[in-house]
Amino acid sequence: MRTDYDEADVGRLIDHLADRVTAAFPAADPINVVGIRTRGEVLAHRLVERLGERGYGKVGRGTLDITLYRDDLSEIGPRPLVRPSHLAIQVDGVPLLLVDDVIFTGRSVRAALNLLNDFGRPSAVRLAVLVDRGGRELPIQPDIAALTLPAVPLTHKVSVKLKEVDGEDGIVVDRRA
Repeated sequence: MRTDYDEADVGRLIDHLADRVTAAFPAADPINVVGIRTRGEVLAHRLVERLGERGYGKVGRGTLDITLYRDDLSEIGPRPLVRPSHLAIQVDGVPLLLVDDVIFTGRSVRAALNLLNDFGRPSAVRLAVLVDRGGRELPIQPDIAALTLPAVPLTHKVSVKLKEVDGEDGIVVDRRA
């Protein structure tokens, strides 16, 4: 199993996501692209840029902060950092692409779906992730995954690094500390 991916790899994976989105959604129709904070938000921004390059002109963008919707909130600590969600878009009746960096158990996506219900009802919700590492605890699967790593042991973590947050782009699979 490959355990290191560099900046060029991440760029190719995001391009692959954009290609898969263009195959699933017509460019002439509106679509909302919403990232799960923090790295999903950055990926959503990059994805929207690539969709614009491919002729998508009706793309709404938003961000969800799922902190208060997590089922492990008590494990985060007494003062979790909660930032606002931004969905200044028409949610009702418009297809929505939910974007995250890594899907593992499915719990973050479940929290995002619960939060999304507070904002309205999209005509459809599709999930795009940069990395699917397997190990689901809930029946939630990505519609689009740029990279699938099905053999990651539970003793390991998959870390996505993005310039806007971490100062560099990359993906690392290593043993949990």
